[in-house]
Amino acid sequence: MWATMGLAACLLGASRRPLDPVHVPVATAAAASATRGLDDAACPEGTVPDGDVCVHLSAEVDGPLAPAVPNAHRERSGRWNAYEQIPRLPDRPAAYEAYRYPVPKVAGTNPVASGYDLDRPDEAQRRGRRLTHVGHGGVDLPQPRGTPVRLVALEHQLADAEVLYAGPLFGTTVVTRHVLKEGGRDLEYVVLFGHLSSIAPGVAPGRTLKDGDLVGEVGDTGSAGFPHLHLEIRRAREGVDLGRVHAGARLVAEDVSVVMDPRNVLPLD
Repeated sequence: MWATMGLAACLLGASRRPLDPVHVPVATAAAASATRGLDDAACPEGTVPDGDVCVHLSAEVDGPLAPAVPNAHRERSGRWNAYEQIPRLPDRPAAYEAYRYPVPKVAGTNPVASGYDLDRPDEAQRRGRRLTHVGHGGVDLPQPRGTPVRLVALEHQLADAEVLYAGPLFGTTVVTRHVLKEGGRDLEYVVLFGHLSSIAPGVAPGRTLKDGDLVGEVGDTGSAGFPHLHLEIRRAREGVDLGRVHAGARLVAEDVSVVMDPRNVLPLD
């Protein structure tokens, strides 16, 4: 699953300019429909196909192109997009094996198939072949279909989690609210459990869940052929009343929450 890109704004300094995509003519409309875009061989060196255009991937044109911040990617138009996001804190372990997750893990192995990369350079971010999805705002935890998914209480959590949403979002998804004590303040976080095959009985908005309570089962809804749990954690913006946000998509909207590296608040194993 391609996690939500979250909060993006174009960052182009005065000395930076976007590269225009290279348009490659297709002989006929029928041919374009048949191929659904360009093949790799049709694009000039240094570009990749994205629909009917070839997108530049070169790092420099008349000087550095990439924004000064690493958390950015190049859109299909050739423009740079930078994320508002919360990277991993320096005092939190980088190894994904160090944390406890809502699904079981095998000791000594990396439980994550695809990790958080919104704070990494463009070339290190996950992307679709046609650049229609770039970057990953959570972690993908591969498990057999039907594996139980259980709530994990976050670091410094004050009370039981509350279910905010259960329904279609990243496939079948459950979203919970967690209140954490940080720096003398109570901060709210939302946790997304995505691609579930099913939601546990009784899990619905308004219900509270304790550490270890069943959330649902691993599946591949919205990600056919790859059963896994997409786990994403976002910090609610100050002044936002999450209890008044009823639509799942609104919970990941830029004015409601900010995507963050989940290692900041997952409990250590």
